[in-house]
Amino acid sequence: MKVEEVPQDLKYFNRGLVRDQNYALDSEGKYQKVWSDGWEPKNDALDVALEDDKDNEERSRMELYEPEEFHGFELNLEHRSASHCENGVISTMLRFYGIELSEPMAFGLASGLFFAHIPFIKMQGMPVTAFRTLPGSLFKRIMKLYGIKTKTLRFLSEEKAMKKLDKVLLGQKIPVACVVGIYDLPYYPPEYRMHFNGHNICIIGKDEERDVYSVLDPIITEKATISGALLRKVRFAKGGSYPPMGQMYWVTSVPKELPELKPMILKSIRKTCWFMVSQPSFIKFAGANGILYLSRRIRKWEQKMGARKARQNLVQIIRMLEEIGTGGAGFRFVYAAFLQEAAEKTGISCLNDYSMRLTEIGDLWREFALKASRIYKKREGESYTYDDLGDLLQTIGEREKVFFQDLDRTAKEYMK
Repeated sequence: MKVEEVPQDLKYFNRGLVRDQNYALDSEGKYQKVWSDGWEPKNDALDVALEDDKDNEERSRMELYEPEEFHGFELNLEHRSASHCENGVISTMLRFYGIELSEPMAFGLASGLFFAHIPFIKMQGMPVTAFRTLPGSLFKRIMKLYGIKTKTLRFLSEEKAMKKLDKVLLGQKIPVACVVGIYDLPYYPPEYRMHFNGHNICIIGKDEERDVYSVLDPIITEKATISGALLRKVRFAKGGSYPPMGQMYWVTSVPKELPELKPMILKSIRKTCWFMVSQPSFIKFAGANGILYLSRRIRKWEQKMGARKARQNLVQIIRMLEEIGTGGAGFRFVYAAFLQEAAEKTGISCLNDYSMRLTEIGDLWREFALKASRIYKKREGESYTYDDLGDLLQTIGEREKVFFQDLDRTAKEYMK
């Protein structure tokens, strides 16, 4: 995707601070961060999902956050946006300790790229389709690579969770990351508030007199504030799967000498390739196998489920692809940006070629989203079918398989 192709289909982002951040190629073929105000297939998927959403009445009464001036203790950390929350929080926390790490480099070093389609695990009543590794794994892998010690806690008591946050934040004067539910985050557009409890934010300050916290949320355009009562609520979100249980994590120590970057990059590339192409054929849910598995399944959805259920499943795929956790095409572009940066930092110029190959695959994922939206919105004069989507997924799966096999051989050669 090129910079001028980044969509600006303003609909639900016309209020508040939330924006999509895309990685796209400029006129010189370099990846740049570009704000997006939304994309038509994504908006269409949300429209369909909201048709039968039981929270619509409550959502209509939600008030949107108004930025306010913050007074109180606050760490000297500037806000920087990111396309994915966990990547952004990792970069923010490392920056506090003097380690500059871009979002693509954080994502690449953490071997975050993945794919899985698992029919027997449900999210909102439909099969899970994942385009990245498990939440929390990126932070753990990055810190392990750098030899940085960290602490993660979960709580049964809301009171203890808030006291511990204050003790670390105010007592040690360091940033603290929290995992929260997004349904009650005040700066989210009401239409985007869903019961998803895996969002990461970074707390950097507190006004003790007013009980207000200063927040760096990577997916918004500027620093925000949140009341203590509301922060407590989102840390212990009740709706949705996997309650966050007040989860918080922070850095406890950083080594004086950091490891060399080039070996870490090559090791991480090989791990990503292992995730994508190491599975034997009988493990059909994961990696490139998973894409081909979805290709086979999607062709039969209408016959097996009926038109309405097939449409709901397709909408769920697109929401996972384009909305929740950056998504398939977005993660491909982030990883392509990582390969481009890796080529510069390691001197392995052929990684630029791999970056361009993955960009083309990311464009195919966007084509899939566009064609899928034409099916569930039933655009007049267009006649895409589930077989068309299956054919496109088969092409993507085959290309990703070859891509990661080739990339693995290259990384292995340079590790000798």
